[in-house]
Amino acid sequence: MLKNMKQERKTDRFSAINIKGAVADRFRHFSKKTARSHTETLIAVMDFFEWHGFLPSDRMEQSILQEIIKNQKLTQTAIKRTEASIAIIRDIEITQTKPTNAILEALLEQKIKHEKPKEEPVSQKQEPPIEITVPKIRYERLKDKLEMLKKESKHLVEHAALVKPAFGQPYLRLDITTGELENYKRTLQNL
Repeated sequence: MLKNMKQERKTDRFSAINIKGAVADRFRHFSKKTARSHTETLIAVMDFFEWHGFLPSDRMEQSILQEIIKNQKLTQTAIKRTEASIAIIRDIEITQTKPTNAILEALLEQKIKHEKPKEEPVSQKQEPPIEITVPKIRYERLKDKLEMLKKESKHLVEHAALVKPAFGQPYLRLDITTGELENYKRTLQNL
């Protein structure tokens, strides 16, 4: 970019524009803050107005408001696309990855069972049992899941009622909405 500008300076001709002295001073100060030359500053300002579709004579509030609304719509569309992508990835995980992992684990466990070495005579000395440690994060997550499951189960039990009809066997009736039932099924499925 810089080399192009230097080459353009040598080949381009310059033109003078008559403007008031105070405006020229203000432009020089502005140009020092933003670019290396007055030409680059003027190009940047013109590009800004053209890119955003503003005109200096327009009321900036309306143009900026329109730009913000347009950006919000684009952002909402991007969010919807992201959420759709996440849903697809979760579906792939549920329908493909988890079953495949379960099958592999089952095969590995089966292989380990078949490859058990012959047992050696047990010595009279008993070794202390091996402690299995679980990472704290996993423990906390399991604890949270247990609490959530307890809460959901308590909710179901509280909304179950024994119905004794005049004819037939007594049965239990759940007084919950279909949304609550679907939520409970989803919770159980995700555990």
